[in-house]
This record gives sequence, structure tokens and C-alpha cells, in this order.
Amino acid sequence: MSVFLDHASTTPVRPKALEAYLEALAHLGNPSSVHAHGRETRELLEQAREKLAKASHCDKSEVIFTSGGTESNNHAIKGIYWQRQLDRPRKYIISALTEHHALIDPIEWLEKHEGAVPLWLPVARDGQPDLVVYEDWLAKYGDEIALVSLMWVNNETGAIWDIPGIAGLAKQYGIPVHSDAVAAFGHIEISFQDSGLAAMSISGHKLGAPIGVGALLVARSQKPISIIHGGGQERGLRSGTMNYPHALSLAIAAELAVGDMAEREARLEGLRDSLEASLLAAIPQAQKTISGPRIGHTSSFVLPGVQSDSVLFLFDQHGISVSAGSACQAGVLGASHVLLAMGYSEAESSAVIRVTLGHSTTQQDIDLFTSSIAEVYATALKAGLNR
Repeated sequence: MSVFLDHASTTPVRPKALEAYLEALAHLGNPSSVHAHGRETRELLEQAREKLAKASHCDKSEVIFTSGGTESNNHAIKGIYWQRQLDRPRKYIISALTEHHALIDPIEWLEKHEGAVPLWLPVARDGQPDLVVYEDWLAKYGDEIALVSLMWVNNETGAIWDIPGIAGLAKQYGIPVHSDAVAAFGHIEISFQDSGLAAMSISGHKLGAPIGVGALLVARSQKPISIIHGGGQERGLRSGTMNYPHALSLAIAAELAVGDMAEREARLEGLRDSLEASLLAAIPQAQKTISGPRIGHTSSFVLPGVQSDSVLFLFDQHGISVSAGSACQAGVLGASHVLLAMGYSEAESSAVIRVTLGHSTTQQDIDLFTSSIAEVYATALKAGLNR
């Protein structure tokens, strides 16, 4: 029997989202066409926009459909940065080195090609940012800061940050804030209209939609410069034929994820706590990667004396899928850049395991994982000593 405990990388498509996707595929028409077929598919697209707007508490005009979280982040970071240069130069971008590479890499691209200057916010071992430094930077560089871009929930550790509070501090200086909410949306209470954000990224396959769809929520007050040019679709921010089947599946998945969130997350937190208790009983020297606020379905540990790749391989031999961090870094299982940025050593950052639960996770999945822990660790420890 196979066990999937890597839901932060992707999660099974929800049946109703798949059904909506397949039904939409049966409709013929380009949503930009003015004839009856086009109007029919445009109606499906706008239904999706309204559903996602309701689930995320924003105006439907603020929903921009994309291919996923990475594209959304690039639109927000580059688009807002360029827009902020129009009246006068603003070179600074506040972010953190614990972010997903879908944020770090666009910022570093702007640094290399556009002269941006990243200000990387320090993050403590409890997983929380140094807000004293953040406030100092706002006060010192306020007029020169183009934007702030920070994740709401860290995809590796599950750390939850106070994004509304961070946005509120930036608002005092008129600085727009973007948040990658890919690991947060559908798992914790989120209201875009109350968050104070200028933009927020969502990815469908983390919620139970097919891979290849996401959204960028953009406040009506914001006019980021587009990185894609063509027909001017999606408020002129994302040109191209609009993908109404994927958009509808995303909207349905988001609706379901938000609808069953309280019950599901409480159940998953209970399963996670059971898993962690068993892991610590089997490996007393293991340590949780954070002690601060975290998401209910994520568990991240440092297992001293082993290498992450060995642990993942051995669990895979037992038919159990877990990870060491972001799937976007698959094949590059070196030290976790997230843990390194939090002050962990190279050895500790190379010995991390991430277990993430999802809507399809059962008690049996947890039992099969915990029954393998001791054997996997002992074998990985032996392999580590022989390196």
C-alpha cells in the first residue's frame, strides 16, 4: 500500500473540481469572442471569478487567473516593482531568505537586471521574522522601498506570519505588500479585503484543483505593469486566451477548501500531533524545526546524524512519500535554504524531513508512517556513518 504524506507539494484533485473541469472542457468557445459560443464560455469564466472572489473575500475584479503560484509571484513582484519606478526610483525590496524560490528568484532577477536592492529580513529559529528590523527598515528607507513580498505560511516549516500586521506597518509609509499565500489559503482564515495587501498569490493544485492553474488577487488600487503582453485580458495584466476549465476547477476547489477548512484542519492537526508524538518516541533526539505559530497539517523535523536524501529514499522503499522541503527543488537535496536562513547549521539543514497531510489523509496513513520510523532512521543513521 502506498502512503502519500507530501500534500504541501500537491494534493489529490477533489472530485467536484475534476467534474467541473471536465464539464467545462465540453463547452466550445473562446471567452474573448463575442458570438454565442464565446459568451457561453465567458460566463463560465466569470462564474469561476465570482466563486473565487467569494472564497477569498475580495471583489471579482481583483481576481486575475494565472497558471499557478510561481507565475502569480512573478507578476506581483516584477509588476509592482516596475510600477513603483514610474514617478521616482525606489530600489529596495523587503523579503526573506526563508521564502520559496518563486519569490527569491524574481527578486534576485530584479537585483541583477534592474538594479533592485533586496533587504532580507532576519528570521529566528522559532520561524518568526524580526519585526524590529522590519520597522527600522520602513522608517529608514520608506521613500525608497518599492514593495514588501513575504509568504503568509512557509511551505517548508509551516510557520505562520502576521501578514495583516506586516501590511499595516507598511501602509503607514504607502508601501504595497504582496504575499504568497499558496501554503496558507484554504488552511487558515484569510480575507483579502481585510488583509491590507496589494496582491496575493494562490495555487490551485495545493487546494485540490488540477496542476496548472492559480490566481493573483490584485487590489483595485494597484496597477502593476504586466510581464505578458498581447490581447489585454485579465485587466491587462495577463494576456492570453483565458483558461475557463482550469479557472472553474480552481474556484470549486477553493470553495470546498474554505468550506470544510475548520473541520479538516482540526482533524489533520490531531493526526499530525499523533504522528509527532510517535516520531519523538522513536527518535528522542529529533527536533521540530520551529516553535512558533504553524499550520495544522505540516510537520518538519531535523533528524540528527542522517541525510535527508537517505531518509526520503528509505521511506519511499516502504511505499511512503514524504519530502525534505519544496518539490520545486526536487533533485537538489542539499541543505535547506530555509533552515540555513533561520540559523541552523549545514548539517542540521541537510537532515530535515517534512511530512504534510491533506484532505485525503487517514489514520491508517499515519499508522503506516509511524510503524516505519524507527527502522528508517536506524538504517539512514548507519548509511550516514558509512559516508
